[in-house]
Amino acid sequence: MTSPPPAASVGRPRASGARPRTGGSAREEILDAAAELFAERGYAATSTRMIAEKVGVRQASLYYHFRTKEQILAELLESTVRPSVDFATGLTARGLDPSDALHALVRYDVGVLLGARWNVGILYALPEIATEPFAPFRAGRERLRLIYRELAGGDVPGDLVLGLVESVIGMRRDLPVLAPHEELREAVAAAALRLVGARSAGPPPPARPAPV
Repeated sequence: MTSPPPAASVGRPRASGARPRTGGSAREEILDAAAELFAERGYAATSTRMIAEKVGVRQASLYYHFRTKEQILAELLESTVRPSVDFATGLTARGLDPSDALHALVRYDVGVLLGARWNVGILYALPEIATEPFAPFRAGRERLRLIYRELAGGDVPGDLVLGLVESVIGMRRDLPVLAPHEELREAVAAAALRLVGARSAGPPPPARPAPV
């Protein structure tokens, strides 16, 4: 008996001549196309039809993977905080000195925001983010905020550090040329320690590399 095709292939027909964007799955290509359109045109000005055309698939194929445009945005936004929360949880489990852990987390978090192909962080301020589909993103970002507060030694210092980290989102948007990512990551981490009146005991501990 012939085996049925894998579920991911359902609804996947691609427009004639269209080439894969990322070499990944259909879902990954849709997310990549949406991130580009959201970042460059704006969320409200982007339709699911435009996303499907960008990928080169029918709109029905997009709906197989994502029921709504909100679901696409929610997944993109979650991807900007989930890696840093996981990284921070690992640092906490290792019992590092708070200043060393803060230094390492800031470097990693800045790397996540700079390393994303599209500057999705500029969408954090959308009013839609307050609605139910974005609850997991808000919860993840709040978890990250609480970790920063714990490592920085207080609510205000922690919030200031988070704001400093997320300032690279505006830098990506506003500056035609950024400093090299590694240089910028280290500069922001050093500034975060100065902000809270701490200093790292040494280089950040070995860990999985941050996006560059």
